Amino acid sequence: MANHPISSRISHRLQQLQTDGLLRQRKLAELDKASANNLARTIPNIIDFSHNDYLGLANDPEMIAAIHAGAIKYGVGSKASPLVSGYSEAHLKLEQGLCELTGHEGGLLFCSGFSANQALIKTLFEAGDVIIADKLIHASVIDGVKDSGAALKRYKHNDITHAEQLLNRFPNSALFTESVFSMDGDRAPLDALSNLCKQHNSWLVVDDAHGFGINYEELASNRFNVSRAAVTPQCDIQVITFGKALGCQGACVLASQQIIDYMVAQSRHYIYSTALSPASAHLALTAVNLTQSQPDKASTLFANIAFFRSLCNAKNIALTESITAIQPVIIGDSERTLAIAKALKQQGLQVGAIRPPTVPKGQARLRVTINASHNAEQITQLVDALAVQLPREY
Repeated sequence: MANHPISSRISHRLQQLQTDGLLRQRKLAELDKASANNLARTIPNIIDFSHNDYLGLANDPEMIAAIHAGAIKYGVGSKASPLVSGYSEAHLKLEQGLCELTGHEGGLLFCSGFSANQALIKTLFEAGDVIIADKLIHASVIDGVKDSGAALKRYKHNDITHAEQLLNRFPNSALFTESVFSMDGDRAPLDALSNLCKQHNSWLVVDDAHGFGINYEELASNRFNVSRAAVTPQCDIQVITFGKALGCQGACVLASQQIIDYMVAQSRHYIYSTALSPASAHLALTAVNLTQSQPDKASTLFANIAFFRSLCNAKNIALTESITAIQPVIIGDSERTLAIAKALKQQGLQVGAIRPPTVPKGQARLRVTINASHNAEQITQLVDALAVQLPREY
């Protein structure tokens, strides 16, 4: 009904978003040249620097074979919620593999990182609890806190002093951070945060979506051996997603067995949702194993990041201090950011155009993501195009 008051409100807000240059719209994804090399297909002339498949696993032949093998063995769907009959051997093996790798006692699978964060927070926290979070924490954490009724206290981004002040005021709480921040590409000071949380009897909860599968600590210290044995977890709760470096789909909450048992019994997201497909779980375990058995993928990624940054430096293109696959080029103005991204797309170069409210006002940026499938020619092409398209006063 066009004259319904809610329809009128929606229409007004859509128009305002359009006027402000903030209207989000879907775009049909195109396969990139790197995918074409793996899949031997003729595809549109596009080089994708916008996605989060950092290790190039989404089109890896072993991954393609694994999803086929998983579907043959388990079928393509779980067919039920985990507590009815949707929990299979594939799910158990993935949870066990992730626990062995990270050192946590238990794991719980979800269909997305957003639902994993919301389930975690809404199940464990309630009114009277305090959650302390980095200012740039993911939207799923913010929404989860709102739904839980807990109080949210945010500290300045990666500011240890401010975090300590809040922990002094609110001991026996939980502190949330991302390991690698999705829009800035910088890393949280996890060692320092872990020590602070222990001193104040508070949980450290790490959203490891953009960090899991890539050992940036070894990149920072020039030690290139990404294979890791089981370790004592640095945090109390770790949320990982499979849609970034693992190149597939799903998520997992890793924590003590007590926390996992409680979530199985009480999490409405888990109890009332169809389980992640067992074929997807089988695929994710393959991806986890590949990150450990093929360190050359991470080494190639690290080399590509360094090459991109060196070219940008030579062209006087300002970058942040990020050493991760996420390399923001901050423009400032939203319309200009969109225009540059559009011009790059016309040259066959896809980059993310990120605007408020995803990033702070005046911080619109091109979100360039480097992956292990890019080659030197493609990275050079991007940097040359950026040098031409960036505003003169940049």
